Amino acid sequence: MRTPLLDRRSFMKMAGAAWTATLAPSALYALERSDAVFASGFMARDGSFGVATLSENGTIIDKVSLPARSHGMAYSAQSGHAAAFARRPGTFAMIFDTRRQVEPVTIHAGEGRHFFGHGSFSPDGRLLYASENDFDENRGVIGLYDATDRYRRIGEFDTYGIGTHDMTVSDDGRMLVVANGGIETHPDFGRTKLNLDHMEPSLALVDAVTGALIERHAMPSGLRQLSTRHVDIDGKGRVWFACQYEGPRNDLPPLAGHFAKGEDIAFLELPAATTQGLANYVGAIAVNRSQGIVGLTSPKGGTAVTIDTGTGRVIREDRVSDAAGIAASKRGFAVSSYDGRFDDRQADLAWDQHIVRFGKT
Repeated sequence: MRTPLLDRRSFMKMAGAAWTATLAPSALYALERSDAVFASGFMARDGSFGVATLSENGTIIDKVSLPARSHGMAYSAQSGHAAAFARRPGTFAMIFDTRRQVEPVTIHAGEGRHFFGHGSFSPDGRLLYASENDFDENRGVIGLYDATDRYRRIGEFDTYGIGTHDMTVSDDGRMLVVANGGIETHPDFGRTKLNLDHMEPSLALVDAVTGALIERHAMPSGLRQLSTRHVDIDGKGRVWFACQYEGPRNDLPPLAGHFAKGEDIAFLELPAATTQGLANYVGAIAVNRSQGIVGLTSPKGGTAVTIDTGTGRVIREDRVSDAAGIAASKRGFAVSSYDGRFDDRQADLAWDQHIVRFGKT
């Protein structure tokens, strides 16, 4: 089983006295009183970019500068390393030691590749997986990086789809879960979507040792414009996925669902008003394992939705203007926004799309 993510006390112990001594008194005070530690990419008012470590009430504890805008993040409880991936079609990822014992390492996508903004560490922390685009061949790949050798790129696996976006790893480390958004892009055209009339969205399970395809779930024929974007795994190994719809605005397709290995995908049957509130766009998804809930955010709809994983029932909806990242917290979920909100605290910067939690749930 995957080692649980660190709680705040374990995080501080691992970080050590040298790191905590660098913190401002207010940041240290917030950290000592926080149940968990989070991190997210941001853009400052001067246009610079970075990653911030935060307490659960949104107090900024520490910052690391980035060369450009980031998107998703990954964290290894084994090594204490965190990775921030460039926003598509960026070509850098920065890995930094949350203990500040070694200098950050910046890696670059291989020739003919760019990052798709997401990745994950293997449970033992020895590998970093990154979702990438082989743009000349129009196929998604998972780049493999050796965390024991300054994140040297050592190979890649096919994702058996195009427009690969989010991905994660099963608790036992044997399986990669990949969301192939189905949208063709090329860096020559920036972020332009080139195939909206013939998209190929899918969800794939890939052997983490051999790269072989275990199973692949294409979206139903009537939902080929439903781009599979983000994934998370619950405590029973069930995969939860969230989508963004590229079809007519007046359509109300299902936007989230789940499946387990060997099963067909099942879409959540949300109330029409909830689906309408998500505005055909789920920007992030997170599972809170200990509380048995899954959370969705929509920046276009300005909402955050909490769903019971056992029944699929909506148990909470919150209005959150410019809702961005979401991560499990003691109170259910921590939610950030593009306008600088992290739960109830306002920061003088803009948070990016995703949050990673360093504390166990």
